[in-house]
Amino acid sequence: MPIFVDHDEWREKIVDAAIRVLGDLGFAKFTLRAVSNRLGGSVTMVTHYFPSRDALLDTMLQQTLEDARTVQDELIAIEDPHERLEAIVRYFMPDNDEGMAIERARVALVSHRNVEPAIERHLALLEPGMRNLIATAIGDFISPGEIEPTVDLIRLWTSGMVLSAIEHPELWTPERQNAALSHFMKLIDLPVTAA
Repeated sequence: MPIFVDHDEWREKIVDAAIRVLGDLGFAKFTLRAVSNRLGGSVTMVTHYFPSRDALLDTMLQQTLEDARTVQDELIAIEDPHERLEAIVRYFMPDNDEGMAIERARVALVSHRNVEPAIERHLALLEPGMRNLIATAIGDFISPGEIEPTVDLIRLWTSGMVLSAIEHPELWTPERQNAALSHFMKLIDLPVTAA
């Protein structure tokens, strides 16, 4: 009797392993062998789905953008403007294992943006997407002229949180990140403007 293999599931497992390898080992050690070792199998298990590191990298970058778009659509749909803003800021925080893995991989990619065209293209799409999401979230609170500097403030805060959590995970536990978020939201308490 033939064994059923869910190819989509295997592709997802490989991409997840690739994200974790990239975050744990950095771009220089991001190889198909390292990904297959993470999965506990042979390199051919990976090359069956991704013939090269570039193919895996391209798929990984595409998937993270697609996943981000899906989550962003859900966040924008939150009706209460305060809840929506807090949910969007929380979305950028690495306050769980998956979020930490993704952010560690993203930070590992940044230093290679000028070397790998796929990375440059990915990052060129990522930052504007993040900024647009924040701008949409704060649109109910401030005048159009104040949106850009407020987006800057929130991006600085979230970027600082990400780097702090990556550099010192023992200090920036999920509980501490959430407490900092709560305090940050109080500091930027924005009244809803009349439409």
